[in-house]
Amino acid sequence: MVKFYENSFSYNYPFSAVSLAYFLRYPNPHATHVLSTDVIDRQFDPSTQRLSTTRLHLKKSKIPSTILRLLPKGILGAGGDAGHSYVIEKSVVDIREGWMKTESRNLEWTGILSVIEKQTYRRPISDDGTLRGPTCTSLVDDDEKYNGTDVTTIVTLVSRFGQSRLVTNRRKEVSTTEISPAGDEAPTTKRGFFSAWSTSSMQRSIEHVGLRRTRDALVKSKDGMNIVLERLRLGGLVAVLEGMRRDRETAFGGQDGPWKRAA
Repeated sequence: MVKFYENSFSYNYPFSAVSLAYFLRYPNPHATHVLSTDVIDRQFDPSTQRLSTTRLHLKKSKIPSTILRLLPKGILGAGGDAGHSYVIEKSVVDIREGWMKTESRNLEWTGILSVIEKQTYRRPISDDGTLRGPTCTSLVDDDEKYNGTDVTTIVTLVSRFGQSRLVTNRRKEVSTTEISPAGDEAPTTKRGFFSAWSTSSMQRSIEHVGLRRTRDALVKSKDGMNIVLERLRLGGLVAVLEGMRRDRETAFGGQDGPWKRAA
């Protein structure tokens, strides 16, 4: 089963500021669950003016109780819901054309629910179809009409819970049917039907819960970005770093926690 969620909105800040704030958005008051962020890979192609980055986020995240109630007891095993999860994030920023594309996906519990979030950030398109607004070298746009950044988000939610078990059972049923008398096929067929129906129903329920949480998370994500953008507007990079320090201390009770303080 698969569910999709699409949303479009705009930030009232130029693309240069939004693309910078994206990489500085953790921690913020709306993302205290993010424990750490590590850059795994970063490359810049001078010929295309594109910056490619891969980051790994460690977050405090437990499987929602509404989903846990749907799962058989003990399916996660010991420590299966330890409260931490990893999210891999890949991004490409095109400085010349003024766009950024990102993709994030969970690395934990993918057999229960896989969430893939793709976002496109782009300078607004003018009436003649060309991109307007400042390049990434400027944080200020003199043209107020185009002083913004358009964002499109597409989230794909896929639950494969019980899929492998269902395939295995179907193979066993086919094997049993081949060696059984014709009159014994009906009960096996009924069991297969109810098993498939139960699995599909559970997958839909898991995806529905995931979709609801995704909507809430996107709202908080936008609010967090706006806080970082406002800090950037008022005090530049210094204000953003100071805000990150305060947020880190608030989240971890005065301790640095997993976040490392620069020497």
